[in-house]
Amino acid sequence: MSKLDRLDIKQLRVFQAIIREQSASKAAAQLGLTQQAVSEHLKKLRDVFEDRLFLRKTSGFIATPFAQTLSVSVDKLLNDFNALLSPTHFDPNTVEGTFVIAATDYAQQIVLPALISIIRIQAPNLKLIVRDFEIDKLNELMESGNVNLAIAFPDYIPDSYPILKLFEEHHVCVASPGASILQSQPSLAEVANYPSIIASPSRPNFKGSIDDWFKTFGFKRNVVVSAPCFSIVPMYLETTDSIAFLPSRAIKGLDLIEIKLEESPDKFDVIAAWHPRYSEDALQRWVISMLQVEL
Repeated sequence: MSKLDRLDIKQLRVFQAIIREQSASKAAAQLGLTQQAVSEHLKKLRDVFEDRLFLRKTSGFIATPFAQTLSVSVDKLLNDFNALLSPTHFDPNTVEGTFVIAATDYAQQIVLPALISIIRIQAPNLKLIVRDFEIDKLNELMESGNVNLAIAFPDYIPDSYPILKLFEEHHVCVASPGASILQSQPSLAEVANYPSIIASPSRPNFKGSIDDWFKTFGFKRNVVVSAPCFSIVPMYLETTDSIAFLPSRAIKGLDLIEIKLEESPDKFDVIAAWHPRYSEDALQRWVISMLQVEL
């Protein structure tokens, strides 16, 4: 009997579930199987592929290097089977379930309102979860299927993920109308020395992307406040004599004054990204297409 004859789809689904859950009991619960059935399928998989596939650890299983490589092919194969059995026409009006989006504070303000609006109109039975973007947990969350789509900046996304560029953005230097720096046209050196507030949503510290830009001119920025999100910074500017560099789309309609600079910071992309295993998923492709329509 050939190896192919000894392999079936259920075994591959068990493999995929263990990869995601890193636990036989959790994989069994996800698939509606007993733990003994999962163990039997795993035994057959080890025999077919002549590899242990998973090693036991204190809290569950860890995949072998071979299993990690194999998971990419298994994901593609199961997606192909799903596509084969799925209707050829995707109708968002009939889709049900939950779709999870991880987005930066900026993306929640600028990108998601329009996207959520069109999803609610065209896919009224689809429930949406919007969660904060956790840069250190992103790969784990997307690998496990707990996040379907991420909207952020390129530096936050693993290189192996497919991405869609939504638009190009740039930072502007702003202050509240009462800031003393507005009394004259400041030089770049004066701007660097002026008390500055930054938004550091990924990791709480006093360093932002603008710091590297200032370094190219030989200046070090005087950062005095680090905030966890972009949306709160304008409120802090109102109560302090300070400046901030904020994305241009995030300041529209706010009572802030732009400070014109001798030089402008580099532009950057805002992107959507997803795990490669979902590239052919009909719902995933539809949501991404709605991003392209709206933006």
